[in-house]
Amino acid sequence: MAQIRTDKSWHGVKLATFEAAPDPDAETVLVTLPAAWGQEAANALAAILPGRRMRHIAEAAESWIAPIAARALAAGLGERIGHELHAMLAAHRASPSGNVWRNRAGGQPGFVFNPSAYLDEAGGFDFAALGHDVQLAVTALTLAAPSEHRLRLGFTDFNLFLARLGLAYDSAPARDLAVTLTGFIGAEADLASARLLARGNAPGTRITAPALPEDGVLPGLREAALAAQEQALSFGQRRHESLLGFLGEAEIEALLGAEQVNFAPALSPLNQDGGLAHWALQSLAARGLTAERALARMLAGEDLFPLPRSSAHGAMHDALAALVPVMPRRPAPLTAPAAQVNREMLPARRTGYTQKVAVGGHKLFLSTGEYKDGRLGEIFIALHKEGSAFRGLMDAFAISVSIGLQHGVNLSTYVEAFTFTRFGPAGVVEGDPAVPAATSMLDYVFRNLAVNYLGQTNLAPAGIDAPDELGDGAAERAPLLPLDLPAPAPRERRRNLKLVS
Repeated sequence: MAQIRTDKSWHGVKLATFEAAPDPDAETVLVTLPAAWGQEAANALAAILPGRRMRHIAEAAESWIAPIAARALAAGLGERIGHELHAMLAAHRASPSGNVWRNRAGGQPGFVFNPSAYLDEAGGFDFAALGHDVQLAVTALTLAAPSEHRLRLGFTDFNLFLARLGLAYDSAPARDLAVTLTGFIGAEADLASARLLARGNAPGTRITAPALPEDGVLPGLREAALAAQEQALSFGQRRHESLLGFLGEAEIEALLGAEQVNFAPALSPLNQDGGLAHWALQSLAARGLTAERALARMLAGEDLFPLPRSSAHGAMHDALAALVPVMPRRPAPLTAPAAQVNREMLPARRTGYTQKVAVGGHKLFLSTGEYKDGRLGEIFIALHKEGSAFRGLMDAFAISVSIGLQHGVNLSTYVEAFTFTRFGPAGVVEGDPAVPAATSMLDYVFRNLAVNYLGQTNLAPAGIDAPDELGDGAAERAPLLPLDLPAPAPRERRRNLKLVS
């Protein structure tokens, strides 16, 4: 195989070749990239550049960087842009969108930045490097897609960035940091776009400076953002209509080693192999906890990785939406699991009453069981001379209502559901002055319970149907066809038996 000429940014970087696939069902291909990037980054590059049997990160990068470098040289922008783009990618600081990797025009090209790559071991943040990379990205995207006036510059794995700084995701300082970081990226992008406008004749868009939080978590970040805003405002206008946005391309962010896309929170401290995720390890390091001390505190019952509230992701989205024109869909709030309702058992010896009535001439016995405070807890419905199927259904119905009452269902819910149910037997009620009539046996039961346990004496009276409107009478009186009924046929005569020899 021929030697691959690479930019010197890749010299000294330990490379490894992985068998990678964009998804588990796809055919594997060979991907060569820095060993520290790992298998997930190799799978991501295989997804970004489908259809190639072998991919080398430096060669793949050169395929989109070389045209940009040639156009920069022709436009008088210098000859170092190619090397600087290679260096930015090799340092795992940023990556362009998928269409740029594939040399395809359109689709709002963009760049995604890894803010954790600009942090040093002491927690210091390299503002100058990020500002330079943002301006470099705007220039590169403009050269790659000169007709595009909407770019998307954003960041990824903000959850890891917060963990390295020792900040809780669901906190006001974390949201303030996100806004300030976005404001800084936007101001540097405005500055680069304004300088590109000054070199051409394209119509400009007015530059504005969003307000930034007063207190910055990172010392110097707010001051750097304000300085960049002031410098950009001095130009007045920029070349592009919009510059900020989140790509929404998971494979690009995975290439940068992101565990969580854009500004999303982590849902678990564990990775897919069952070990601690990188952000969890960095969170322990930021708090000065060794693995032994962390284990001891967890065994003592302390939660070292509390998950953010379900509304935290939405709050972060809302904080950034005022600055970023291209946002991912707002996360839906998580539905809290319903609280478990325990059954409240009735006392072994209970009070209640038994009511004997006749509904439409059919006898019914209603018995109740009460808690010590007088609340209804169970009912029994006994029928006198009904069929076994009807009596069995009524027994099962009474048991289900009793179970519901013991699990906290309000009696008023049952009263509203089952009063005015219509089926036979129905009619005048004998034996209960409080309920003179009922449209069915169930209607009577819940009218009686409403009067005795809810004090509802104002229920609408039950309308009693005429005999020919309920049961068999209605069917017998129903019209058939608008024709004269045929005369009844005479009864067929009995045929005489004949003996056949």
